[in-house]
Amino acid sequence: MVPGDDALPRVLPTDRLLDTAKPIREIRDELRQIDDLRNVGSVALCWIQVALTIGFALYLDTVWSWAIAFVFMGAAHARLAILMHEAAHKLLFTNKRMNDVVGRWIGSYPSLVPMELYRRSHFAHHKEEFGPNEPDLVLYNGYPITRSSMKRKLWRDLRGNTGWKNLKPLISAIRTEEGFGIARKILVAQVVLAAVLTTWGVAVAGLVGLLTYPVLWLGSWLTIWRVINRLRSIAEHGGMEASPDRRRTTHHVRQNLLARFWVAPFNTGWHLAHHVDMGVPFRNLPKLHRELVAAGWVTDDYVYPNYRSLWRALSSRPE
Repeated sequence: MVPGDDALPRVLPTDRLLDTAKPIREIRDELRQIDDLRNVGSVALCWIQVALTIGFALYLDTVWSWAIAFVFMGAAHARLAILMHEAAHKLLFTNKRMNDVVGRWIGSYPSLVPMELYRRSHFAHHKEEFGPNEPDLVLYNGYPITRSSMKRKLWRDLRGNTGWKNLKPLISAIRTEEGFGIARKILVAQVVLAAVLTTWGVAVAGLVGLLTYPVLWLGSWLTIWRVINRLRSIAEHGGMEASPDRRRTTHHVRQNLLARFWVAPFNTGWHLAHHVDMGVPFRNLPKLHRELVAAGWVTDDYVYPNYRSLWRALSSRPE
């Protein structure tokens, strides 16, 4: 899965990029500008998507509307996760207090993730992908795998095994003095969310509305979102290796609207650019990627044309 030397031209440094592929100071300062106003809109649109998806199920109130909303809530969870990721990098808002409050209470805690711990582990991921302290190695190590192994992993995700495995430490933390503080905040967020969704659900759809939180929110988080999260994670780093050259640690996949809706919202699909300079906000990652292409550092030989082709390669080991 790691590209050969012929696909990784040695063209750095240039007059615009350093030998690490980061832009020079003048360009980097421009790319690192955070657009607070547009990010407020992104947060609002994220929750509008949640409301429209759940509203679709409640107002039509058919088996099919609930099933469709259940699936589409996976994409909503993906957006919340990426907003949390942006806040963890301190790139959602220029005001750091606002960044953390919004990131935690609007993105992280509703997604059942303690952002305080996530930030710490995620920075370890950026420090050295595939290194000895890599926290996410279990997600994308050992690829390529067989097609049957890929199916088993995705089936475990879809039936809730992986989601429950992620939920259990949080439940356990509530019972301990050390973990209770953060777990309590997540619990508060979930209680508020459950109360709002249940009240809305019952008001619109009657007693079936009692299922709004456990099915459309928690159920989709435990299942559909786990499938999306695995597919995105392996598309970012599956089958790569530890290296100071980020092209050997991180894939790049050509983006399209469908992929950006389901798998890689908020420009997270420009993941190679993100690992080149993790201080660049999501809005400017395509600009940074264009700099990498213009310098000849990223070539078509390195880029996958779509996610399907990459997932096929990741599951290409013979049975």
